[in-house]
Amino acid sequence: MESRTHEVRTRDGRVLAGRSYGPDNGEALLFIAGAASGKSMRFGTHLLRERRVRMLCMDRPGMGGSDPYPERTVQSTADDYYTFVRGVLDVPSPRISIVANSQGAVFALAAAQSAWVARLVLVSPADDIGDPTVRELLPQAGRAFAETIANDPAAGEDILRSFGPEQMERFVLSAASQSDQRVYRQGWFREMYRASLREGFARQGDAYVCDTFLASRKWPLDLRSVQCRVVVMMGTEDDAHSPDQGLALSERLPHARRQLVRGIGGALLWERPELVFDAAML
Repeated sequence: MESRTHEVRTRDGRVLAGRSYGPDNGEALLFIAGAASGKSMRFGTHLLRERRVRMLCMDRPGMGGSDPYPERTVQSTADDYYTFVRGVLDVPSPRISIVANSQGAVFALAAAQSAWVARLVLVSPADDIGDPTVRELLPQAGRAFAETIANDPAAGEDILRSFGPEQMERFVLSAASQSDQRVYRQGWFREMYRASLREGFARQGDAYVCDTFLASRKWPLDLRSVQCRVVVMMGTEDDAHSPDQGLALSERLPHARRQLVRGIGGALLWERPELVFDAAML
């Protein structure tokens, strides 16, 4: 598998670190990974040469090799992704597709409010649990967490600070469906996931805490302004990422369709990558 490391500087001098996977002359695709996941997280790499895809992955600010940004917001994170893409591709006005997973959905949707995103595929996306309407659909534990983040930030941060790479891996595996276990327990996945978590929890996990607060509070987005085509892709056995399997999220996006894949849970991205590439590539 071809891969390259990249460092791109922002206008304010920060370093954004990342990797690209696949052939250099492939069609560029930005992958925005989920919670506490750095640039080592990827999917479908065995298909990249056949599909002629070049996958770009970035450490969000404060993760891995990317410099922290204390003033980070949802929109500034989306803007950093654009800066990274433009720097890696060395073109002034790139226009590419994005695939986002889980907690990465909010940053992808912020990016998709701009014209540089040609198409967006949200795979097992988290929804806006800061929205009271969505929050009411959550199980009790999920509602309690969202309310803690909203009403008692210090307590919410204490919860998040209790996680590190090992705790996150155990948490994900313990909550995984039987169909997900067959993916998550494979050696290639665990090696990749552990490397990604080490990046995600760099600097005492500050970026993970920031990400989770940004994703768990009311999203500062106008979803009606997302004019690109969007596919919300969910496994029918996934009861963790979205309380209604992406239905309400897809209905709030003007050009979205929902695609349900039977017999798969939250590991959809790695179990059926060909479906994701089919939806994402122009």
